[in-house]
Amino acid sequence: MSEVMAYVGLGANLEDPVAQVTAGMAALAVLPRTRLVAQSSLYRTAPVGYAEQPDFINAVAAVKTALGARELLDALLATEQHHGRVRTFPNAPRTLDMDVLLYGDAQMHEDGLTIPHPRMHERAFVLVPLAEIAPRCVIPGRGAVSELLRGIDVSGVVRIENPVHAI
Repeated sequence: MSEVMAYVGLGANLEDPVAQVTAGMAALAVLPRTRLVAQSSLYRTAPVGYAEQPDFINAVAAVKTALGARELLDALLATEQHHGRVRTFPNAPRTLDMDVLLYGDAQMHEDGLTIPHPRMHERAFVLVPLAEIAPRCVIPGRGAVSELLRGIDVSGVVRIENPVHAI
């Protein structure tokens, strides 16, 4: 299989979120048949959905991978589990969350895997870091990231200048 450009969203708000997201990036860099080609800055964002929890640290990574979309998702889920992710309820606090946002220009919906990631086009915590590393990126079926950013409130997404001392 030839390589596909994929984008992965990372987020955490428990157990030193900066370290968790940084470790998630490092895990991406060592996935088999995968190369980490870009990573965004880290961003502090307010929780979405369930608001009674700590702020999140979010980022987006670009990888070139020969893994299939399902294989990539399985590797991300294994990394989450390795970092103590427990799924208690939707939008719950978490040690590490890793999502396949885009996989080439694929559009698919399978059990447990929808690409492009649902609602990513509405979420500033995804679009802001994605635009940082891929300003010309287009979300299949939704449009250019730069255009989508114009239609949402990005005021709650704050770039962390010195991530080591962020929390």
